[in-house]
Amino acid sequence: MKIGFIGLGIMGRPMALNLKSAGHELFIPDRGSLTQELRAAARVLGDAAAVAEQADIIVLMLPDTPDVERVLFGAHGVAEGLARGKLVIDMSSISPIATRDFAARIAAMGCDYVDAPVSGGEVGAKNASLTIMAGGSEAAFARALPLFEAMGKNITHVGAEAGAGQVCKVCNQIIVALNIQAAAEALTFAAKAGADPARVRQALMGGFAASRILEVHAERMINRTFQPGFRVRLHQKDLNLALSAAREMGMALPNTAIAQQMFSAVVAQGGADQDHSALVRAVEAMAGMAGS
Repeated sequence: MKIGFIGLGIMGRPMALNLKSAGHELFIPDRGSLTQELRAAARVLGDAAAVAEQADIIVLMLPDTPDVERVLFGAHGVAEGLARGKLVIDMSSISPIATRDFAARIAAMGCDYVDAPVSGGEVGAKNASLTIMAGGSEAAFARALPLFEAMGKNITHVGAEAGAGQVCKVCNQIIVALNIQAAAEALTFAAKAGADPARVRQALMGGFAASRILEVHAERMINRTFQPGFRVRLHQKDLNLALSAAREMGMALPNTAIAQQMFSAVVAQGGADQDHSALVRAVEAMAGMAGS
C-alpha cells in the first residue's frame, strides 16, 4: 500500500521503517532532521498535504494533541491533501475527547479514521512488537490491520467509536506510572534501610511483586540509565490527559495525581527528557538521598 508517515521521532522512525520492510511504499514530509536511512527508504515530499495527496493511508505519530490538530488541519496539513476513501491512522497518544472531534471532521470529508496509540517504547518500535490499542469502525480497523501487524504484536480493537484506543492508552499510562512510582519507592526504601537495591530487586523478581516495570525500569533506576525510551515530559502529558478527562467526568484519580506531581518534580530537577524511570530521582530527593 501507499503509506504516508508523519512524525519520525524516537518511535515513529522505526515504525515507518518497519512498514517499508513489510513491502509498503512510504511517503514522508521533508525535515532537516531526516536521516539518510529514511531518505533512502521513502519518497520525500514538501509537506503533510503532499504526503496525504500521494498516500492511500496516512499514519501520524506525534507528541501531543495540538501537534495532531496542526498536522491534520493547519496550513498545508493532511486535510488539504485528502480525497474520499482515504484512511487516517493516528498512533499518537492524545486526548480522547479531541480525537472524537478530529475523527468527525475527517469523516465529513468522506475518509475513515482510526485512533491507535501504542505501548512498548523505543524497543517495541524497533522490534515491531508494539502493543496497539485501536478505536474506529470494523471496516476501518480491517484496512489498518496489515499495517499494525507490521509494527506490533498485541493488537486489540478496543471499540468501534473513535477515541476508544486513546481511552485504553490513558489507562495503560496510569498503570505504568503507578508501577514506576511503586518500584521507585521500594528501591529507595531498600537503599535508605541499608539493603542492596539490586539484590532486593533480584529477590522480588521471583515473587508476587514481579512485573515488567520491576524487570526493566527498576534495573534502569539501579544502573542510573535514564536515556529516554519514553520521556518524563511525555508521560507527564499523558497523566494530564487522564486527570483532565477525570475532571470532566466528575471522578477522582488520587494516585494518578500524585504520580503526575512526582514527574513534575523530576522536570523541576531538569529531567524532562530523561526516561520515565527517572521518577526515582524525585523519590530519592524526598528521602534526603543524593541521586544522579
